[in-house]
Amino acid sequence: MPPRPTLTAILAAGLLLGSAVASAAPTASMLANTCAGCHGTDGASSGPATPSIAGLSETYFVDTMKAFKSGERHSTVMGRIAKGYSDEEIQLMAGYFAKQPVAKTGQKLDPAKVTQGAELYAHNCGKCHSGNGGLADDDAGILASQWLPYLRYSLEDMKAGTREMPKRMKNKVDSLSDDELDALLQYFASQQ
Repeated sequence: MPPRPTLTAILAAGLLLGSAVASAAPTASMLANTCAGCHGTDGASSGPATPSIAGLSETYFVDTMKAFKSGERHSTVMGRIAKGYSDEEIQLMAGYFAKQPVAKTGQKLDPAKVTQGAELYAHNCGKCHSGNGGLADDDAGILASQWLPYLRYSLEDMKAGTREMPKRMKNKVDSLSDDELDALLQYFASQQ
């Protein structure tokens, strides 16, 4: 028995609708959700070795992802992940994360080191890492309230040459002792 015209029309419409949904471009929030496993929901990391990406400027996010994608920035995992996204998808994610509030970690730190770090920040870092390391618009990344282990790993990578360190920053870092650098990182981690 041949199918009825109404049933055929309904089935055809369902197939068309299904294919339209399946081929729809991913939204910014859909793309951002793929980052949640490591960087936390809406970019607020809960893991001490993974940075929060909530609140990053669009420029910083795009530049960082492109550097991972091209291999210009060293990584263990992010280079492979970044290669899976188009430039348009990276831009969508950048816009999404830029709209999220900067994550607050509330980690336990050494108050004496935080105080020492505040003085070191004022003399060494404030021109590039504005707003106590929490201003996204300076396009230097957000250091405020990042996890202390992540900050330490990042600085170690820069000192080892596996991650680029701006010349001005290198001059400052080279002039500080390991204890002073630790105090400075604790200060950044303490900023809420």
